[in-house]
Amino acid sequence: MTTKNSTKIKTIDPHELYRLLKKHYGIPKPPLKFRNPEELAIAVILSAQCTDERVNAVTPELFRRFPDMKALAQASIEEVEQLIYSTGFYRNKARNIVRLAQIVVENYNGHIPPDFEVLQKLPGIGRKSANVIMNMAFQKAPGIVVDTHVLRLSRRFGYSEGKNPRKTERELMQIIPKRYWLNFSLYLIYHGRKYCRARKPLCSECFLNKICPAAMR
Repeated sequence: MTTKNSTKIKTIDPHELYRLLKKHYGIPKPPLKFRNPEELAIAVILSAQCTDERVNAVTPELFRRFPDMKALAQASIEEVEQLIYSTGFYRNKARNIVRLAQIVVENYNGHIPPDFEVLQKLPGIGRKSANVIMNMAFQKAPGIVVDTHVLRLSRRFGYSEGKNPRKTERELMQIIPKRYWLNFSLYLIYHGRKYCRARKPLCSECFLNKICPAAMR
């Protein structure tokens, strides 16, 4: 990868990066709490413009009231709105949740299908969310999840020059070995929250500071 003036960008060796992240963080645990793919799909919809902590605080009561897709498909949008109000954008999210449940009940026997292409067409589920569901619910990695943390760290590590998630994902898929895709984004999310923060990265405390291009400037 080169800049416009063809100057080679320094990058971290992806194998070394993954080794160090895995050593430091161990086996990554999903930040969203769920018991099945259906609950994960709902949690992912709620997580848009909302913290994982807030979603995890809201979903227990939502899933108690509506324990499966059939129950959600029959729910009133107003009741769902009340239960998810604190997650923000609750009207749009409630519509997407109920409509998704209806489609899943009508077409997939009440179960979220392990199909990446199908997932992207469901209400409230775009490419990033489909990647999350495939990763966390089905342990498959058709692509790489790119959120704000992954975008930021990809630039700092020299893997991507863009701010567009899809472009960044394509670039990462060319650089990061496929066997690392499943956990790669979770590691970057953990690292972005703990060390490589947006405004004040803790480079002096970071265990990657000796190999990170951003820390060495």
